[in-house]
Amino acid sequence: MKKHLVKTGILTGILTLIFSLNLTAQSSEKRQERKERPSIEEIFKLMDSNEDVKLSEEEVERPLKNDFKKIDANADGFISKEELEKAPKPKRKKGSKRKQH
Repeated sequence: MKKHLVKTGILTGILTLIFSLNLTAQSSEKRQERKERPSIEEIFKLMDSNEDVKLSEEEVERPLKNDFKKIDANADGFISKEELEKAPKPKRKKGSKRKQH
């Protein structure tokens, strides 16, 4: 009886470990697949906290914050969707490869 409980405990531990490693691998793959840039709509949905359909310097995060003045073409202190569409795209880091389908 005691041996059976020990074997069951060990088997349960091994299965739990395998299951958790599988979940970790899957989440890592999802992060790697999400290397594409977010759409302009996604950016505004995430950053436009006051929902005024323009982004202030206080609302944006890097890399937009670093290039805010370059993107704000009319220098009104806000980035519009049109300005963001026309903004130069940031360069990808070396070694970053896009997944071919």
